[in-house]
Amino acid sequence: MTLICLHGPESTGKSTLIEHLAAHYATVFVPEYGRTFAETHGTDFTMADLVEIAQTHDAMTQAARATGANPLFLDTDPLMTAVWADMLFGTRDPWFDAWHNTADLYLLLDIDLPWIDDGTRLFGSATERQRFFDLSRAELERRGLAYVLIGGRGPDRLAAALDALATAGVEDPPIRRSPLCGD
Repeated sequence: MTLICLHGPESTGKSTLIEHLAAHYATVFVPEYGRTFAETHGTDFTMADLVEIAQTHDAMTQAARATGANPLFLDTDPLMTAVWADMLFGTRDPWFDAWHNTADLYLLLDIDLPWIDDGTRLFGSATERQRFFDLSRAELERRGLAYVLIGGRGPDRLAAALDALATAGVEDPPIRRSPLCGD
């Protein structure tokens, strides 16, 4: 099974891109639990909230892995929540550094899309977005994880992601032929 995680700051198109990728590969994805948490409880996060978000996301990922979906896409993972802790508190709970269920490949989404305030996002200034991006990349590099930077808008962003996945050896699903086609 190949596990692919979309990684990067808020408002970089992860939730939109993951739907397109899962559809293209005829597979499932694990949605971002942090958004669900923020919509339910607000964005005045504590460190305990971030650990809960990360642990819940990890549990969702393990449940999705058990289905055998391949590839399996993740709309962020606990590494991204660790970066949130760095952004919000300048530190992180030790749980984050002890976590090792990382993906096979990370698609690091660039900050080349406009920031949109949707009520759950916090870091909209150019300086904050750049810091968030830099911390996101640094987390991947610190752990020595494979990643590809994905940029572009709309169809170009999707094409860049599909190219990166093809280069990484993630195969397109087989073409399903209808029994009515006569072949």
